[in-house]
Amino acid sequence: MNDSGSRIDIGALPGRPCSAAAALQVVGEKWALLAVREIFFGNHRFEAIARNTGAPRDRLAARLRSLEHAGVVERRPYNERPLRHEYHLTEAGRDLAPVIRALLDWGDRWVHEEPPIVMVHEPVADTDAESGGDGAHGHDLDAAWICRSCGEEVAMGTLTVDVRSPGWDRAGPTPAPTAP
Repeated sequence: MNDSGSRIDIGALPGRPCSAAAALQVVGEKWALLAVREIFFGNHRFEAIARNTGAPRDRLAARLRSLEHAGVVERRPYNERPLRHEYHLTEAGRDLAPVIRALLDWGDRWVHEEPPIVMVHEPVADTDAESGGDGAHGHDLDAAWICRSCGEEVAMGTLTVDVRSPGWDRAGPTPAPTAP
């Protein structure tokens, strides 16, 4: 999406037409994703987001404005005098949760010895004694990528790329057909 909240024309971007490139136009800057992380963690006020990201205040304000214009976050007033706003994720912003989780997982595996943050899954508690429920408890999240069509866990070796952009294949742009 662009500043008016409409979708980005991926054909207007340099290089391969790709939704990842368009997404990075919106959230591909470090401070943008860290702001989304903080709001996802429940920190909605500018001061907390600034403190927890370490972002320069002017740059963070610009990123939050661009995320708002793109429809990733929304501002909600929490004080009238003086007027103050909190930031909340929209549906588009909440859909970035797997991206944040993937970055945390990657950092835990390749950057940190011990994870500084752990995502905890707290399933809905089954406390009904008649159903034999013993009450669910939280546990460290061990998420997997599951194909919704077949229900199988996805492994990298089972993926192929089907390029559907005219004039492109996996290797890059295809030559224009020559006239006979």
